[in-house]
Amino acid sequence: MNMFGFARVTVASPLCAVGNPEKNADAIIDVLKALPDSDVVIFPELCVSGYTCADLFRQRLLLDKVEAAVVQIAKAMGVRNQLIFVGAPVPVGAQLYNCAVALHDGIIVGIVPKQNIPNHNEFYEARWFRAADGNEPKAVEYANRSTPFGIDLLFSDTNGMRVHAELCEDLWVPIPPSSYAAIMGATILVNLSASNETVGKSEYRSALIKNQSARCVAAYAYASAGPTESTTDLVFGGHCLIAENGELLTESARVGDGTNLIRRAEWATADVDIEKLQTERRSLTSFGESRRSISRQFRCIDFSSANEPNRQKGLRRKVNGAPFVPKEKHSLHQRSAEIIGIQVAGLSKRVEMLPSKKAYIGISGGLDSTLALLIGVEAYRSLGLSPHHITGITMPGFGTTSGTKNNALKLMELLGIQSKNIDIRDSCLETFKTLRHDPFGIGLYDSNVGSDKYDVQRLANALEQLLPEQFERGDLVFENVQARTRTMLLMSHGFVLGTGDLSELALGWCTYNGDHMSMYNVNCSIPKTLVRFIVDYIATYRLNPDSIPDPTGELYHTLKDIVATTISPELLPHAGDKIQQSTEDKLGPYELHDFFLFNFLRNGFSPEKILYLSDYAEFSTQYSRGVREKTLKIFLQRFFSQQFKRSCTPDGPKVGSVSLSPRGDWRMPSDADVSIWLNNQSAASGSPVAEN
Repeated sequence: MNMFGFARVTVASPLCAVGNPEKNADAIIDVLKALPDSDVVIFPELCVSGYTCADLFRQRLLLDKVEAAVVQIAKAMGVRNQLIFVGAPVPVGAQLYNCAVALHDGIIVGIVPKQNIPNHNEFYEARWFRAADGNEPKAVEYANRSTPFGIDLLFSDTNGMRVHAELCEDLWVPIPPSSYAAIMGATILVNLSASNETVGKSEYRSALIKNQSARCVAAYAYASAGPTESTTDLVFGGHCLIAENGELLTESARVGDGTNLIRRAEWATADVDIEKLQTERRSLTSFGESRRSISRQFRCIDFSSANEPNRQKGLRRKVNGAPFVPKEKHSLHQRSAEIIGIQVAGLSKRVEMLPSKKAYIGISGGLDSTLALLIGVEAYRSLGLSPHHITGITMPGFGTTSGTKNNALKLMELLGIQSKNIDIRDSCLETFKTLRHDPFGIGLYDSNVGSDKYDVQRLANALEQLLPEQFERGDLVFENVQARTRTMLLMSHGFVLGTGDLSELALGWCTYNGDHMSMYNVNCSIPKTLVRFIVDYIATYRLNPDSIPDPTGELYHTLKDIVATTISPELLPHAGDKIQQSTEDKLGPYELHDFFLFNFLRNGFSPEKILYLSDYAEFSTQYSRGVREKTLKIFLQRFFSQQFKRSCTPDGPKVGSVSLSPRGDWRMPSDADVSIWLNNQSAASGSPVAEN
């Protein structure tokens, strides 16, 4: 494994000469030569002899040649700190077993027999092999060496990797052996298989492997025999797959996918995240408790090596730069509809309990309030209520531009809700005077003559003339007064629908008891990247009479304009009616913050590992290492310092696997020390960028 807990796993389907172990050994060795940096390599079921030998399995000569071929493979691989599984028939006394033979550092370290022997339809394995049930000898003499033997073997190294092997049909039974092994600590489950191709079988096989990896919170590596097996009655597909906790990491070409693989070996390689799996298991308390329900015991076979670990180059897995956003086009509509459905259902229940059924929402013309309003309209329509029960209030302040204000007014009109336009500047000015606060150093009150120097218009004009250094210095009181004034006006009306999103909550990018507060927040577990995506999705696909009517197409263009608008709280003054306050200029790109948030919360990764993954992440644009390091530091500092805002957040529905609700998913002291995380990042920042 590498320093970040990644184990490189390869599943391979070599060429097969049925009944010729020596030739098969050469083919396996050829594949191994191409895989010097894989930690674990898995070959198919009975690959040393050929799965389709049939009654030839009764020939002692074949069994002897298989044993010699296994020794040949072990010697050829040499001392390279690599765990290899090959499939071979192994005689034990008067019985013959279909086995996975484990090789490491040039020797045979263990043999695992198949437990579930298929004897139906096209399979007749019971004609030659016995099913293992745990009563077999604990060791057998094989290749002139006493070798651990049994269904209770786990192969473990000092880095925390623990591997369990099962064979083909073992996966297809109601309780696969790998389920017990996973409960007992196996993180990589391997399957040596010979699965023939029939119409539709590949989809079922893929689903089975992904589901088993998810149930076991493990990696599942599956290697199947290919089309150079005998084709007398069947064609074997050579389908090789690796899944991790429900996600398919990689798969090889196979028969029937349009690829011609009749005369070549196929394999697929992926880096499995052992640390991620272990973190997930620790989080799922029921996973550990399930250990009490089984009585099986396993033996750990150490395959640690005194040699240098494999020097893995790069990272052999895709790293999604937008982990919250649906990436598979075929599931786009289903995933988006599910997210919207959860938000709508959550709000609908709350609205049902309102005596007046009236709700109020602040509309800024930005992404968050737009999504919350769209969800509100759908919720009211789902209840058979008119959207006219919703009142949208736009509250322009000293930083509001005409573009966002016009979009807010147009949005409310097009969605058929009631609307109000309340200019908050007079109220804010009175608050400044009450507080004796001079915004950006502009004196509001002339104590010499005992009168106010500024009205709203004069103050607005003065703010437009601020020097760059004054603007850069900022004025938090100036911003917070506007945010709290808006919230006070909203809550004075009645039930307030919140708009703040998960990213803002993680960063504390909200005013405490200002835009931070509401009676119900449908966006509370929607990160900024997903907010943008859903608004765009609604504009593109859900504007129709059955969802949200848009007969003129004007709503579509308004939503698209909002999606393209610079993200800004618009609390700071501007000149020329252009947004001067860009949130991403201040904090860093939200795409990076959401990437950091997901890996920090969902996976529990260290800053050092998060930076490493960001070297390989597929972002919408290329960010320099310097930008990523700076943004991660901001994320860590703000995430820790702003916990007090998350400790009293409003109710709202959990949508994905990451939530910051203090009542459910995330509980953290508000005065926790961020030092060790910042120090960890500092150490990573001094290291070279990972090699691609």
